[in-house]
Amino acid sequence: MNSGTRPQASSKQSQHKEQPRSSYPQGPSFSPDGAQWHLLKHTLDDSGSSALGANIQNEVKRQLSLDKDTKHSSDAWKIVRTVKEVFQATKYQGEKALTIPPFFKNAGRGNQRIWGEKIPTPQPMVIDWSGLDDKEKLDLIPTFSTTDNWILLTQPLGVSNKTQPLFREAMLVARADGKSSRHKGWWREGKDELATHSMTTEVWISTRGKMSEITRTTIQEALEADNLKDTPFFETEDLEVIHRFGTEAGLLGIYNFPGAVYATDGSNDKKVMGAGFYRLDENRGGCCQLGRGEEGNSSNRAELGAACVVLEEPKGKRIGNQ
Repeated sequence: MNSGTRPQASSKQSQHKEQPRSSYPQGPSFSPDGAQWHLLKHTLDDSGSSALGANIQNEVKRQLSLDKDTKHSSDAWKIVRTVKEVFQATKYQGEKALTIPPFFKNAGRGNQRIWGEKIPTPQPMVIDWSGLDDKEKLDLIPTFSTTDNWILLTQPLGVSNKTQPLFREAMLVARADGKSSRHKGWWREGKDELATHSMTTEVWISTRGKMSEITRTTIQEALEADNLKDTPFFETEDLEVIHRFGTEAGLLGIYNFPGAVYATDGSNDKKVMGAGFYRLDENRGGCCQLGRGEEGNSSNRAELGAACVVLEEPKGKRIGNQ
């Protein structure tokens, strides 16, 4: 944590996850994000003849093939959550089961269901265009022409990174260069670092859809953000609780603890010490600078300072940025 900035304790906490080793005959081996693994065990569609393990292995092979596509990268979940709120989307289209965000009740690719219910009427949805193959894209064309509650994410399809309309019913509402995607292969170890290079992302909606200028600005700012890591989340909607209970903290029962749960961290960088905390039950944090460089610096002093900040909290002493 850099001194004087909001701490990333919640992100650090979310990284400590169960790392199950998955390996099947004649298939690739990987160490998935424990939270995503926990989610798939509860949600992946196993209504067919294939067992859960075989279905997961099939998703792994699909994901490895998708990773070879130089034009594809997984959208940052902070971006997906932002566009989800536009139409209160309940369904996600695109990607493979290993990388789909857990804040959608239903997920699919074209006419294929990955998890959730089979609902005959079209649902408000978020679409990752580059995460679909040609057939799956064709499956969605009727939806584009008959509904107006979808929002689509894609990289520019025109030559030389130029905007090119996807189809007649689509309208561009935001475009920006930013750290809006995760590293390729992030799903192998559950890492939430964003790609170091900026990439252009476009957001499209139906020409019949409506979007306020405030919403458009919010999306634009999310695309332009320069965060190093994806934004952690502690919401309670849809499947997020199941996902969260697969983390190390979830498996230890920390999320059910009836008292206050704090995460603390300290930093010692360029002779400046900082301390910060995050309080889980109140979804807030704080940070402050410690001491003076000439008095001596140490990472241990910064860590102890963060603990001190937390101990002062119950006394009503709010320290630093809240």
